[in-house]
Amino acid sequence: MKQPDQILKDWMQAINTGDLEALMALYDEKAVLIPTFSNRLLQTPENIRDYFSKVCLREELSIALHEKTFAVQQIHGPIYGLSGIYCWRFAIDGEMLSFEARFSYVLDLDRAKPIVQHHSSQIPRML
Repeated sequence: MKQPDQILKDWMQAINTGDLEALMALYDEKAVLIPTFSNRLLQTPENIRDYFSKVCLREELSIALHEKTFAVQQIHGPIYGLSGIYCWRFAIDGEMLSFEARFSYVLDLDRAKPIVQHHSSQIPRML
């Protein structure tokens, strides 16, 4: 059984390599995704795949974890919550942009596809 922090590392590796199949292998069939770059709640594997297929097309896509913000909480048995802040980076029209985002996951480590819920939202820029 993988540890909760390894699930996040696998997810980030899939984003950083644009590996859509590896991403989809992490999301349970009934997973809910509240994505960083969409205003829709995604509740089917098809919608989640469609979202990530578009994200993975971004030029120079990468994501990095702010290690000091990362928290793992055991909720009950194999159920864990993960939270923290990561930074998305990709190019738009040749310009590299960064998007800080806060995230939370609910994982069930007893499932083959452990992500059952994932929320990520951009951190508003301070005025």
